[in-house]
Amino acid sequence: VLQSSKVLAKKELSYMPVIGWMWYFLEIVFCKRKWEEDRKTVMQKLLNLRDYPENFWFLIHCEGTRFTEQKHQISMQVAEAKGLPKLKYHLLPRTKGFAVTVQCLRNVVSAVYDSTLNFRNNENPTLLGVLNGKKYHADLYVRQVIHILIPFCHTGVCTCNHNCTDEEIFSSRDAFQEEYYRTGTYPAVPIVPPRRPWTLLNWLFWALLLLYPLFKLLMNMINSGSSLTLASFAFVIVIASVGVRWMIGVTEINKGSTYGNNDNKQKQK
Repeated sequence: VLQSSKVLAKKELSYMPVIGWMWYFLEIVFCKRKWEEDRKTVMQKLLNLRDYPENFWFLIHCEGTRFTEQKHQISMQVAEAKGLPKLKYHLLPRTKGFAVTVQCLRNVVSAVYDSTLNFRNNENPTLLGVLNGKKYHADLYVRQVIHILIPFCHTGVCTCNHNCTDEEIFSSRDAFQEEYYRTGTYPAVPIVPPRRPWTLLNWLFWALLLLYPLFKLLMNMINSGSSLTLASFAFVIVIASVGVRWMIGVTEINKGSTYGNNDNKQKQK
């Protein structure tokens, strides 16, 4: 499902070795999260996607940043100042990015989906845990938003009576999250996707293809008996390990950005 997917991501991710460079060439839309600078650049990149030759998904996180208690307190202070409903499990949505996305990709995207992701038993998934083979149990709830309603709801003049403004959607989502924490399930018949052996076979094929020459190189280096060669190889492995762990650290919430922590956010409209 996620093949050919695009995402609205922060600019800092484009500088990450390998992954960030790959995202850049895949036409991922990067933003500085400063509206004055992003208005033109983000719109241009989104308009470029109108001619993308394949079907794609465009993913956007409407809250703009990951949830922390500090960011939640500041967000709810903003909600109180603006007379908006207070949320218990979410931050206030930042609507400009979504509105620009809808505007630029209108008549290109076939549908809009609102998704909610939870992990059972208070699991806190990390990339390091995934790489170490730890299992996580995810529940994903997806609902399709009526596409024809979006033009009205994001011009500030909602006439459809379907509770589709950003504040109403997030208020209903907050109640929805409360129900999940209470019962541990979503109010719908669950669908469990079947296991796909092709994914495993594809991984095994590429693993064998790529690891065989590396294994052969390692054996040749060991047989050579050169201390300098072995020391150089060990040094490269250590540097690669440190680099991978650094990239993993960037994905952890407690090492995330300070975006949303600043008190001056309360002054923005």
